[in-house]
Amino acid sequence: MSTVAERESTQEILPLERWIDVIAQLLHGVRHVAVGASSPIPGSGALLARALSEVDSASSPTRVSILGSRTHNAFTNGGVELFDMAATGRIDAFFLGGGQIDGEANINLVGTGTYPRTEVRWPGSFGSAYLYHLIPRVILFREEHSRRVFVPRVDFVSASSIKRDADYRPGGPFALLTGLCLFRFNPVKRRFLLQSIHPGHSLEEVNDQTGFDFDLAQDMGQTPDPDTKRLALIRGRVRHEIAETYPHFASLLKA
Repeated sequence: MSTVAERESTQEILPLERWIDVIAQLLHGVRHVAVGASSPIPGSGALLARALSEVDSASSPTRVSILGSRTHNAFTNGGVELFDMAATGRIDAFFLGGGQIDGEANINLVGTGTYPRTEVRWPGSFGSAYLYHLIPRVILFREEHSRRVFVPRVDFVSASSIKRDADYRPGGPFALLTGLCLFRFNPVKRRFLLQSIHPGHSLEEVNDQTGFDFDLAQDMGQTPDPDTKRLALIRGRVRHEIAETYPHFASLLKA
């Protein structure tokens, strides 16, 4: 007869739980991470990073600011304060996505087709270009991994990854997490590096669904599952904390 611990260890890991764990790893050592609106998965990853930092004697606790939250947000003026803190170096990590993302990590949040007569229109760039330039560790997150999203070149550059020698740019792309895999970004080559592939997927599938070329990490492998401790935090504390802002999303996580 199996023990409770053995049954828990073999319990199926949800893709959501794996993505949350990967995000927390990408945020290791960060002092302050801000999370924009409509971002339950990045928000959960940030909350897991905070929970882990509180028991890590080698680092300071991670501060988390989630726009739209009353509990996990010390901002008094929303986006205005977010931009001010980014400009003064008080935010270390942030998340961006895009309707299109290309192999140089340029982002398109405007639409497809020739601007201004775009065939498909998206919400707009908002402050993405500003934050992309100023926040040191910008993590790109897009669950859908397809050639519709990951294109050779974006139709419109909402936020550019380019850093010219004369530019003051402490920020830029750090990693790209998708529903299939995790890429790191090489700022010198301005190319993505495939770091790991999520369980149930293959390199052939990643190649087939990606519209840009990328490099392979020497230690590329399978994205690991969260260990018992981290999984317990995701299904317990993190699930409870994210429910304050995203109750429906929290209901998708295992209790």
